[in-house]
Amino acid sequence: MSVEAPAREVAVIGAPLDLGAGRRGVDMGPSAIRYAGLEQQLAQKLGVRVTDSGNVISPVVETTAMGDERARYLEQILDLCDRLAGLVASAAGRGALPLVLGGDHSVALGSLVGMAQARGSGGVVWVDAHGDLNTPETSPTGNVHGMVLAAALGLAGDEFRRDGWPLPAVEPGKLALVGVRSLDDGERELLHKLEARVFTMSEMDRIGVEPCMHEALAHASGAAFLHLSFDMDVVDPDYAPGVGTPVRGGLSYREAHLAMETVAESGLLDSMDVVEVNPILDRENATGQLAVELVASALGARIL
Repeated sequence: MSVEAPAREVAVIGAPLDLGAGRRGVDMGPSAIRYAGLEQQLAQKLGVRVTDSGNVISPVVETTAMGDERARYLEQILDLCDRLAGLVASAAGRGALPLVLGGDHSVALGSLVGMAQARGSGGVVWVDAHGDLNTPETSPTGNVHGMVLAAALGLAGDEFRRDGWPLPAVEPGKLALVGVRSLDDGERELLHKLEARVFTMSEMDRIGVEPCMHEALAHASGAAFLHLSFDMDVVDPDYAPGVGTPVRGGLSYREAHLAMETVAESGLLDSMDVVEVNPILDRENATGQLAVELVASALGARIL
């Protein structure tokens, strides 16, 4: 007699935050992704069991004090990340794969802290046009979504620490950046000090998407968990127009899918966030729909 294995659980958590970004609108990202059929895609194409915890309550810019201009709205962002971390840790603790829907990229700090609370410091593949490795001292804007990876590495300063947060949540030698095409001076300086593997778009053009992703996954794996943080601005604006910080020259539609298919084939993925979908700037929710497709590919779906 054969016994059917229980469906894998994907725990969806919305984090509708836009305090960390310079543009308004990404707080509607979780709704846009859900509206594009996330649960149906995962359940029908992959047979996974989807549980949706709804959204973490997020403050509103108009009723929130900015605080230090070097790290705008930091206290409120950390409050949200703390609540998000608890939900992520709970999901990971019961064996589910946490899937966090942003919001701006600041929410990844909650994802990573939550995974570290559940399992210890891990590795991360950061798929993004930007490095997000600024600090309050080096940031040209004061936008926290550009500091979140430095914060997760414990390198953004004591103001990013909270009681009960295991920082660094990411081991410095278990970091891979993929699709980078815009770095600030402070980020370049910090990267020279880290044991990180960085794949710029130029390098991906020369070597190819699949070999770069294989090397990125190999570099980031082997720690307590492997997290994939996918910023939709890594995709070229021709395919993903509705993002917080668009930069020309990104991944094509098929390259983005191939990158995610490589993640699925590795079997290493423990948690994921997809961020920076901005419906205000989008065309008929094309970016929200692409986000759904890419999540599905990362979890094992195939176009062909």
